[in-house]
Amino acid sequence: MARNGQQRTVKAAKRPEVRLPELSGWEDAELEPDGDYDGLEFVEVDLSGGDGRGARFMDCALRRCVLDEAGLAKVRILDSVLDGVRGVGTDLSGASLRDVELLDARLGGVQLHGAVLERVLVRGGKIDYLNLRTARLRDVVFEGCVLVEPDFGGAVLERVEFRDCEVRAVDFTGARMTDVDLRGARALEIARGVDALAGAVISAGQLFELAPAMAAQLGVRVVP
Repeated sequence: MARNGQQRTVKAAKRPEVRLPELSGWEDAELEPDGDYDGLEFVEVDLSGGDGRGARFMDCALRRCVLDEAGLAKVRILDSVLDGVRGVGTDLSGASLRDVELLDARLGGVQLHGAVLERVLVRGGKIDYLNLRTARLRDVVFEGCVLVEPDFGGAVLERVEFRDCEVRAVDFTGARMTDVDLRGARALEIARGVDALAGAVISAGQLFELAPAMAAQLGVRVVP
């Protein structure tokens, strides 16, 4: 897009710089609501059905943990790494993630509606039915991952990048975008909300692929 004769470029997302200190192993039996977890390493721990609502994780590493139906609403995850976590129905609604790396996750039905994500890297893995409705994303990078039917309805996205990833049947209804870079997505399928792409950057090839959806949004009939 040109403005006053100058080419406007998309601003790159700032990536997290997580430098974990020496960590101690987590030895408790289960999570506690409003718990405070600092400098801990959770390795192959089954947190299924646990109740950690309102907890704070700072300078932590969760490696190959199971998060089925884990209750983590309104948690704060700061300067931490989640590596190889897996689970279905994890509740992270209203959570706050800042300077977080989510690596090679296998998740389904994750509830992140109303969450705040700042300087977050999602790299590798697959996430089905990711719910980010009304969430706020700033400096977030999705890289080398597969997102199936993610829901960004009503979300606010600023400096968000999709790189070498697959985005299938995404819902952008009512989303607000600033400097959102979709050019690197190797597959981009928009099920709803194509009209919300103002503020995003796409490639010429993606424009061609999205033309039918855009025409339908405008009420234009395309006939041979």
